[in-house]
Amino acid sequence: MEQNKELILEIKDIHKSYNGKAVLKGISFNVFKGETKVIIGPSGMGKSTLLRCINQLTVPDKGSVWLKGQEITHRDAKNINKLRQKIGFVFQDFNLFDHLTAVGNVEIALIKVKGMKKQEARNKAIFELKKVGLEKQASLYPAELSGGQKQRVSIARAFAMEPEIMLFDEPTSALDPELIGEVLSVMKELANEGVTMIVVSHEMGFAQTVADEILFLDGGKLLEAGPPEKIFCEPKYKRTKKFLSTLNELYGNVEGNKR
Repeated sequence: MEQNKELILEIKDIHKSYNGKAVLKGISFNVFKGETKVIIGPSGMGKSTLLRCINQLTVPDKGSVWLKGQEITHRDAKNINKLRQKIGFVFQDFNLFDHLTAVGNVEIALIKVKGMKKQEARNKAIFELKKVGLEKQASLYPAELSGGQKQRVSIARAFAMEPEIMLFDEPTSALDPELIGEVLSVMKELANEGVTMIVVSHEMGFAQTVADEILFLDGGKLLEAGPPEKIFCEPKYKRTKKFLSTLNELYGNVEGNKR
């Protein structure tokens, strides 16, 4: 099936160390158009660093990243900023401008980066906020929004740039439990619409429901990859099984729940 799909992203042998400590030790995988890859694994094992290497917020020590056949690794600032427009990034902590309204946060890059006229950018921003259920909150400032609403603004802002792929770095980790569902609901809708996504998440229910493939990172390596039913029900490695067992103890039944 992959042979008939458009290859969007190629991650080739990515390595990254900090102060002599290896964080990523040769990560490689491909992402095809319309796929949702969910990266899971223990904290501090390189998941966020990998996302940052993909869009070059962090430059890898070795390896390369290719977006639709074009290498984006080690580009100069002008070129990488242009290429970054094609990679949407939703952070853990929202990264909204406090002095701008919700609609202002979404439209600013359209004006400053894409060169849209203000009214065109405003219309586009309202359209994207409506898609995430925030049309009525368009004129509110971040301080007036809940955490879930802030994250939905972040998603609208990223999606407004019409990226080739969306990266989500634990988008619900900063949210109160009752607000997590509203963000995951938006992400599920994006997946159902065929948006290409890589998601770092500890939300195993979301991973089981939405992911085309689960990537298990541990010790800086891609230890195991496969469809949710394979990873959750028949993990190949004891380390994967132990990780999922720990999640079971914390959050209830994970392993054995099929899509």
